[in-house]
Amino acid sequence: MVIGKLIKVKGIVQGVGFRPFVFNLCDKYNLNGWVNNDDEGVNIALEGEEFTISEFLHQLRNNPPVLSKIDSIDILDKQIESFNDFKIIKSENHLNKTTIISPDIAICDDCINDINDENNFRYNYALTNCTNCGPRYSIIKTVPYDRINTSMSEFELCDDCHEEYIDPRNRRYHAQPVCCEKCGPKIELYNNFNKKLCEGIAAIDKLASLINNGEIVAIKGIGGFHLVCDATIDDTVNILRKRKNRPTKPYAVMFKDINQVKEVATITKKEEEIITSKEKPITLVKKNEHNKLSSLVAPNTHRLGCFLPYTPLHILLFKKLNNPIIATSANLKDEPIIRHKDELIFKLGNVADFVLDFNREIINAIDDSVVQVVNDDIFKFRNARGYAPSVIKLKNKQTNKILALGANQKSTISIAFEDNIIVSPHIGDLNSIDSIEYFMRTVKTFKRFYDFEPDVIVCDKHPLYESTKWADKLVNTKVVKIQHHYAHILSTMAEYKLENNILGIAFDGTGYGDDGNIWGGEFFVASKKEYRRVKHFKYFRLLGGEKAVKEPKRIALSLLFDTYSLEELEKKHLGVLNAFSLEEIRMLNTMWQKGLNAPQTSSVGRIFDAIASLCNILHIQTYEGETGLLIEQYYNEKITQTFDYEIYNDIIDIRPMIKAIVEDEYDKKTICSKFLNTMAKIIIDISDEYDDLDIILSGGVFQNKTLLEKVINNLQYKNKKVYYSRIIPVNDGGISVGQIYSQTE
Repeated sequence: MVIGKLIKVKGIVQGVGFRPFVFNLCDKYNLNGWVNNDDEGVNIALEGEEFTISEFLHQLRNNPPVLSKIDSIDILDKQIESFNDFKIIKSENHLNKTTIISPDIAICDDCINDINDENNFRYNYALTNCTNCGPRYSIIKTVPYDRINTSMSEFELCDDCHEEYIDPRNRRYHAQPVCCEKCGPKIELYNNFNKKLCEGIAAIDKLASLINNGEIVAIKGIGGFHLVCDATIDDTVNILRKRKNRPTKPYAVMFKDINQVKEVATITKKEEEIITSKEKPITLVKKNEHNKLSSLVAPNTHRLGCFLPYTPLHILLFKKLNNPIIATSANLKDEPIIRHKDELIFKLGNVADFVLDFNREIINAIDDSVVQVVNDDIFKFRNARGYAPSVIKLKNKQTNKILALGANQKSTISIAFEDNIIVSPHIGDLNSIDSIEYFMRTVKTFKRFYDFEPDVIVCDKHPLYESTKWADKLVNTKVVKIQHHYAHILSTMAEYKLENNILGIAFDGTGYGDDGNIWGGEFFVASKKEYRRVKHFKYFRLLGGEKAVKEPKRIALSLLFDTYSLEELEKKHLGVLNAFSLEEIRMLNTMWQKGLNAPQTSSVGRIFDAIASLCNILHIQTYEGETGLLIEQYYNEKITQTFDYEIYNDIIDIRPMIKAIVEDEYDKKTICSKFLNTMAKIIIDISDEYDDLDIILSGGVFQNKTLLEKVINNLQYKNKKVYYSRIIPVNDGGISVGQIYSQTE
């Protein structure tokens, strides 16, 4: 008996080969009807035997296209129309846009074979892609994901490409960026005076020669430009550091293949799986002590950010390169990644001597994702290319449309509608005019994607955050402000759909507290709708305010003032005291006593800074998180002892630890090891007081792999359930998710 069904599929189902997959599946099962896209997803009208349609649905659910992600399948009865065949019909536009936009995906093996095949008309074409790979989010203007709504709309398909584009049996069927050398964007090489030198494969070959000879170049990628140079030449890497004014912050390195990665790093099976995945993120791995890379690539750390070529341009380039390359985002400090050649030459022409460009516009800039493996699972530092926009499903459909503005650092935005939270890719730190414009452009982009006008806007409580100031100017829209660390906890609750009380532990660098102080070492009993701060680290002063964040020696001195009198300190011989003159120490002591430009904080991130300075590792920080990385570098797992600490009136006092560090004159490894052990013990001890509650760990301090794994393992040993974010970053990149979750139903 022939029956009729209308099937509505929602999720990441556009731009991923879903319609041709359905077409070929219906061809296999002799089902008639049609499939199309609309603003909500994919619609399928089917007529056939009930058993056959059941088999079709089984395949749809269990073996969908590799890049798709099905969130829901609704099946409705449909009147028989006596279709004669199965067709892919034109997309429909409705007023309610809800389809999920696919992230940009690394080049697939089939396309790599095409560009390496001399008999293929895409041989050596650097912008080759298909339904299974290539740009998505970076080129789309709005949904549905059709060519006319992308930056490929100006490129008319040649006969060969058009034949593939209209053939449902071809893997390039309706692959919106599909093109070739004849009809697609062109690759061009320029010098830093904006003079065109050559184009096509000749430009790539010339660029490879320049890199091999030690030049610094810029290369356009999927979501912006990279600054690139040979990663094995000391002089070149040193010049790049000087030109970028980046003294020690590690650079990410792109390798030709996984075997080249293994020549310089020891990687686990899970790390290899992530490095070679379709997302191809930058993955932090353990660097071998002896390797061919310049020691200046990632100084003072045993870790290395590795990733593989993810565009056809990279693949073609590596055919001529001698060595791995540094590939770091092209931007000025505190500014977003650059999208346009002319802007790059204007801003970074003194850094890169040559620029490889192509004339496919990047509509939406997107940086590289950065991840590491924790307890054999992925853990994100930066959620971007390959993973974002990301989607978190809600239990209930929302009556309000909600926009969350995130934090000032590692900014992201999130929107909520129906049963979706959609998280933007990493935006960056909102510390410059350009970065604020990028933030506002991202808000407009997501509004445009979904014809989205928020009923509620959620932001941070900090009155000086740029996103908060932006929200404060709005009229006729409800604005809700959520405390920073509560938002950290909520972000993880959202990921796991938790609603009831948990013990939330938020450790980070900076967050505006309810009492006007700077929080960052907080223990909450929290639910989805409320929180209570039950413990925190004893306040200490940031001598010089923001300057103390860049100078850990000031934080160490503040904790010393908390522990000793000035007279006692003047008799001590400590490395950190030698970093100041006697006059400076006395002046800073006056600031400390009177609270002059010395705000109070409970920040664990700042405690890390102080420990690094106290054990004479680092007194002035050149990039965020440097002290945590260095402390981890000195950790020795054979050292299991801890320092003493005290808790009184729900305040955690680490002065006994500071005193022990000063008095007992431990070596650096002992101090760093005992410190991390102590921080883990504090968490375990306090969690024992709340034995009936599950644990959430959130905040940038938990990017420290050693601390996070130690805490997780100890809690699990005690049979406690512990949660931390995986889909979104545990740092401020997850704040917008927590903000929005607080307002969902």
